[in-house]
Amino acid sequence: MSPDNRQLAHRLGYAGLIPFVLGCTLIWLFGDGQHVEQHYWVTLALSAYAGLIISFLGGIHWGMSFVSSASSKGALVWGISASLLGWLGALLAPYGGLGLHGGVLIACYVFDRRLYPLLGAADWLTLRFRLTAVASLSCFLAAAGS
Repeated sequence: MSPDNRQLAHRLGYAGLIPFVLGCTLIWLFGDGQHVEQHYWVTLALSAYAGLIISFLGGIHWGMSFVSSASSKGALVWGISASLLGWLGALLAPYGGLGLHGGVLIACYVFDRRLYPLLGAADWLTLRFRLTAVASLSCFLAAAGS
């Protein structure tokens, strides 16, 4: 990847944290019982976004599998599993769904720690760790506030 594209990927990755942090913050701000409707919509939006990001992370495994002979069947299975778990989390009540999302985000990172080095993408793990830490923490805190 060119240095320009690498820098863009980092910026976009960090920008992708905005809905996590903003959603978590708004859940706590609207959790006073006086903003029930706003709380519901913000919680739904954060859960849907988390599920979407988890599905994206699963899709990365499929894309990497298509271009690498070092890929495993496990990468393809995990890619679909992550997407299904993200969808399930979006269907659950917020306190459970957001907790599930936080756990699946961490599981995605753990799986990536094993797979990325095999596929020549180990240098992306620092960024993945940072993004996972903020996103999963946001989901856990939002679950506690919902």
